[in-house]
Amino acid sequence: MDTQEIYRDRWIRCTPDAVRIRGYYFPWGTKAVRYADIRDVRRVTLGLLSGQARIWGTSSPTIWASLDPGRLGKSEGLLLDVGKHIRPFITPDDPAAVEAAIRARIAPEPETDGKV
Repeated sequence: MDTQEIYRDRWIRCTPDAVRIRGYYFPWGTKAVRYADIRDVRRVTLGLLSGQARIWGTSSPTIWASLDPGRLGKSEGLLLDVGKHIRPFITPDDPAAVEAAIRARIAPEPETDGKV
């Protein structure tokens, strides 16, 4: 792992400025999602009817699963809210580590006291 990387597996890298998703674009393009663009990250449980068997692409018009031929053997993934219609869906080898890296670098939601 490069000293500038926070996390790395075959398909996902967390660098100081972005999550880099290998195999996001056809056929092998990498997508860089800047932490500044991530509004939230949500951990999701995978099942045969909820994305576990999807190697790449989508069956939903609002979620795009990055390439991961090993997804069938995984039980959790991460859905990134980037404020756009389509949300990237990733399945890192260590979802907890990637979620922690993202949460440590995204701006927290402003707290409200009930006033508008």
